[in-house]
Amino acid sequence: MKTLIGGAAAAILGIILLVVWWKEFLMLLAGAIPFALLSGGALAVYLGFDELKDTWKTKKDDDFSPSVDKQEIDKYKKEVDDLKKEVDDLKKEKK
Repeated sequence: MKTLIGGAAAAILGIILLVVWWKEFLMLLAGAIPFALLSGGALAVYLGFDELKDTWKTKKDDDFSPSVDKQEIDKYKKEVDDLKKEVDDLKKEKK
């Protein structure tokens, strides 16, 4: 209950002082808005540049990744299977 009464009193006092100091409030607002836009814009530029650096890094990593066709992979898998079969045959002959 004390919080409710304190909050209501603060809101009423705020409205009264806003009416009394309207000119000063507008001056404060006129100074705060450009500062908020400047700092928000600077933050957006920083974050955008950071994201751009990340995309450059991933593109560089992609450039060094091997590009192998599926046919080539299948060819090597078949070759490995053939070699395994040949090794098994040689083991059987040795016994």
